[in-house]
Amino acid sequence: YVLSNYTNIKKIAIIEKYDKFAQVNSKSNNNSQTLHFGDIETNYSLEKAIKLIKYADIVKNYVDKYDVQKIAHSKYHKMVIAVGDKEVQKLEERYDEFKKLFPNLKKIYKEDIEKIEPNVIKGRDENEKIIALYSDDGYAMDFQRLSELFINNINKKNKKVDIFLSIKVDNIEKENKFFKIYTNDKELKSKVVVVSAGAHSLLFAKSLGYGLDYALLTIAGSFYLAPKSLNGKVYTTQIKKLPFATIHGDPEVHDRNITRYGPTAKVLFMLERHKYKTVWEYFKTAGLNYKTFFAILKILSDWTIFKYLVKNFFYDVPIVGKILFIKEVRKIVPKIKLNELSFAKGYGGVRPQILDLKNKKLDLGETKIIGDNIIFNITPSPGASTCLGNAEQDTEKIINFLGKKYKFKKSEFFKDLGMKS
Repeated sequence: YVLSNYTNIKKIAIIEKYDKFAQVNSKSNNNSQTLHFGDIETNYSLEKAIKLIKYADIVKNYVDKYDVQKIAHSKYHKMVIAVGDKEVQKLEERYDEFKKLFPNLKKIYKEDIEKIEPNVIKGRDENEKIIALYSDDGYAMDFQRLSELFINNINKKNKKVDIFLSIKVDNIEKENKFFKIYTNDKELKSKVVVVSAGAHSLLFAKSLGYGLDYALLTIAGSFYLAPKSLNGKVYTTQIKKLPFATIHGDPEVHDRNITRYGPTAKVLFMLERHKYKTVWEYFKTAGLNYKTFFAILKILSDWTIFKYLVKNFFYDVPIVGKILFIKEVRKIVPKIKLNELSFAKGYGGVRPQILDLKNKKLDLGETKIIGDNIIFNITPSPGASTCLGNAEQDTEKIINFLGKKYKFKKSEFFKDLGMKS
């Protein structure tokens, strides 16, 4: 979308292995359907929120402008709750730190929480201290449909834009100044390539000699569904030391009568959820060597992380999982009943968490590998919320790769979406 509308590049091709766009982690069943700004997500630092809000605002402005019929989004309120003296103190400190960045973020107390989200207060201990940070400017997103909006808004005037669906890329090779892209149907040549294939991006990077000090710890997220129990999005405060967001409740983007709880987090050795043939691809990506083994062992030796992952593994087990998971949901909705929860079969994607083999630690930030005229986007966290920001960054790199006769109308890009460059 950005290349076709804001550059003078004449020939662009998109290659997608499925018969529709965004059928993996961007599909609404497979993520938390949220446009993240960093205001109520307590796993984001102020520094990360400052970077995030700029790019999230671009997506917000895009859907406000182009998704008038709300095919790809819906509006709702959102909040993060803190329960008990320790959590309340931490959330109050966070509010003092973040209120300048988010002037519309309000600190609200029990009485106001009850008016907005009665089920969050109903059945809770009357003596239990509770506060929330609240915003009425929340966006539930169907990122798969957002992808289709981008495709529909491609500018094909005086350009050749080829869209190849149901074409699987088997291999990429560099030959002189061109890349040869081998697929199950045809062979393509390109001066510049951007690989945005989730967990598979690292597999392609390693095949070309990039990212050799990285492996993946692929974290699968599952969800539970319940009849409407929340009016908007409700987060709980982040557990210290955990690199994964805490379980939260959301109205379904296209059906507010269903509330989705999750995601859970379990280690799953595959590159794509529910696709067992990608297990071998995972081990090809990870590298079957002592470096990977010891890096994973070091991370799992942290008792907090180990205990969390073991507990989350059991959430997917029939009957037992629901009994365990409802304890987490009752932190949000105390009176929810066991028979109101049902495991969301077929839901959930895989988050390709980068494993730094040199330092034996999880790299929790954005991971973009820049090669010689090639870019690999692996886990731009949170990728969907910053998708236009990543497009802007990649477009700048592509223009630099191609040389002086190519231009990126960056100021026009920002102006169209109500932003300053």
